[in-house]
Amino acid sequence: MGNLWARGLSVPVLPAPREAEIAERITEEAALTAELSDDLRIDPLVAEGAMVAQGAPLFRLHRQPEIVVTAPMAARVARLDLAPGRRLRDITLFREKGEGRHRHALPGDLRATLLASGLWTAFRSRPFGRHPAPGEIPAAIFVMAADTRPGAPDPRLALAGRAEAFARGMAALATLTERLILCQSPGDPLVDPSDRLTVLTLPGLHPHGLPGMQIHRHFPARPEARTWDIAAEEVAALGTLLETGHLPETRLVTVTGTALREGATFRCQPWADLRALSRGLVRPGPHRHVSGSVLDGREARWLRPRDRQVSVMPPASRDDDRHWFLSALRGARRPLPLIPTAALEQALGGDIPTMPLLRALSTGDAEAAIRLGALSLLPEDLTLADYVTCSEPRLSRLLAGLLARIEAEEAA
Repeated sequence: MGNLWARGLSVPVLPAPREAEIAERITEEAALTAELSDDLRIDPLVAEGAMVAQGAPLFRLHRQPEIVVTAPMAARVARLDLAPGRRLRDITLFREKGEGRHRHALPGDLRATLLASGLWTAFRSRPFGRHPAPGEIPAAIFVMAADTRPGAPDPRLALAGRAEAFARGMAALATLTERLILCQSPGDPLVDPSDRLTVLTLPGLHPHGLPGMQIHRHFPARPEARTWDIAAEEVAALGTLLETGHLPETRLVTVTGTALREGATFRCQPWADLRALSRGLVRPGPHRHVSGSVLDGREARWLRPRDRQVSVMPPASRDDDRHWFLSALRGARRPLPLIPTAALEQALGGDIPTMPLLRALSTGDAEAAIRLGALSLLPEDLTLADYVTCSEPRLSRLLAGLLARIEAEEAA
């Protein structure tokens, strides 16, 4: 495998976020928008016009009613838009400071606490990257206290002053699995290792701070041995919940991108309004907001539930602005050729058989892709490869399509 500390890439992001100056910025509106492909069917627990406290239940999932989603701030429910079949289109909240915070009853059972508080949806289960089923038992849980996406906030900064809450949350997670793995950036261990807890110190180059790379390397996911990941800040939130009954009101978020005059770091609520977060930072002229990093983010109005970055970018380039050679290849209606390069090897962290995996994705060979580690990965894990290859179709989209086909076959 070689020296993994030398494998990977550094993707510059301008302007860099100012982490020395962290302000709280709670936006006046917050919303959760579901795409049609999400097929998010819900049973509302509130009606339009209702006043809700921060952390209060908003709805439960129709197919998995044990799983509850809670309010990110004290608010009035301004809009609750459902499509036929209870499918959520969006829920929009207007801030109401006087509604206070909801105190959760702690039933004593950790799984029930996670489900009822909304923290259950902070977990991702692999293969396939969905939240775990309520009764699912993980073979391993990866806690990510490192993030190498360009412009990402430092998880250590997010945990500053919360050491006890983080340790409490880690101790609780250890009761859910036999293997708890903390992936952290270089520095002192955030918690002490034990027989059940492994502490890994990761290189600072991308993509090492993605959970998929660490899951592939240390505990590959399989349908019969599912692996979960969760952000370290969510573990600290669990520790706070177990002590006080309250969910934290904010999370650490960076605002970067080439359409900004300067970057910033804020503590804001989940589902925050991206336009309000970037107000006063944007250069004159047209721009677009991306929830997530410049590599794997998605254009949006609201901060997506798992994201801790906002990227403000110029308008997307038209296809005819591409280099003439890439445009000619695209016009030929054939996939762009994949050429082995050192950058491409580093884009997958130096620990995945790069060209065999990419060939398997290009040909739709599910058996080969599974053998090469695709079940541990999600589309975000290939966005750096997309960045260095400019491949068409995007490798991340090929992986998404292949995983969807494998998941459908597993469910049949």
